Amino acid sequence: MPDTLTAPVKVGLIGAGGIANAHAKGYQQHADVITVAAVADVSEEAAQRRAEELGATPYTDYRTMISEAELDAVDICLPHHLHADAIVAAAGAGLHILCEKPLCLTPEEARRVQAAIREAGVTLMCGHNQLFMPAVAKAKELLEQGVLGKVYEVRTTDSFYNNFDPENMGWRAHASTSGGGELIDTGYHPSYLMLHLAGGSPVEATAMLSTHRLTFMEGEDSAQVLIRFDNGVVGQLMTSWAYVPSANTERFSAVGELGSLHSDGTTLSYRLHDGTTESFTFDPVETIPAEIGHFGRCLLDGVRPPHTEKEGIEVLGMILAAYEGARTKTIAPVLQA
Repeated sequence: MPDTLTAPVKVGLIGAGGIANAHAKGYQQHADVITVAAVADVSEEAAQRRAEELGATPYTDYRTMISEAELDAVDICLPHHLHADAIVAAAGAGLHILCEKPLCLTPEEARRVQAAIREAGVTLMCGHNQLFMPAVAKAKELLEQGVLGKVYEVRTTDSFYNNFDPENMGWRAHASTSGGGELIDTGYHPSYLMLHLAGGSPVEATAMLSTHRLTFMEGEDSAQVLIRFDNGVVGQLMTSWAYVPSANTERFSAVGELGSLHSDGTTLSYRLHDGTTESFTFDPVETIPAEIGHFGRCLLDGVRPPHTEKEGIEVLGMILAAYEGARTKTIAPVLQA
């Protein structure tokens, strides 16, 4: 792999189904920046179909693809339990990495991933697509400008009525392959969003887990989580596949010494104690295609992605501590990156 990349960045897509549908759209929208040169999937039919769609070479083994194809990077769209091995293999080949959430599943995997990335000196970007919501970007800007002063509390929500069929839920129904239940799946989104807005490193967490409706799952279908950060911010998170939240539930909010802000995901408002108010409305953005384009530009410009393996491990640490807190009915320490 050359030290300096030229556009378009050549990517090997690992995993051709599921979330790869949204990733494919991103490569098609940003073809001048980043393109798929090869596709690997254990299903020969899936690999061939995706390769034909993207004008790429199909493989049935990603290790063969990594060794044979001319690539600058890989995009990992595999089930959760397969992420760590693919990251380590790609890093060992000197390839940059975009990895779908979660980064990995255990502290041991996190240490392996971190060591492989550091040793190879490659760039890893976590697929934390909700960071590309315009409302999130504006909220982060306002918080960093100190509009709310010292931040006290951040709340995040990601909840919807999920009609998963036990017959086709696949690896998501099993803790050994998903890593847990809903919290480490959809709940990963409000977790990394909380980390992004809190502006500190997580230090301790606890949770209450529930299975309200999807009783065929091994893990929870709903979670309420509390997290403390090293800068004093306390985070509250609600996430569920069992229900739609009440109509007045915010997507995210923050409270600080000077006032508060809140968002439903498409609008954002803040109100200060001195009476100052301001509101913003944003056009919708396809966040995963935006993420794909940003990954390509980060590699071409040599810019640090918004979330690397450091933040990926911090988010994993938040979730594992929440699981431990729920299991032991304590407040558990967070794994440190």
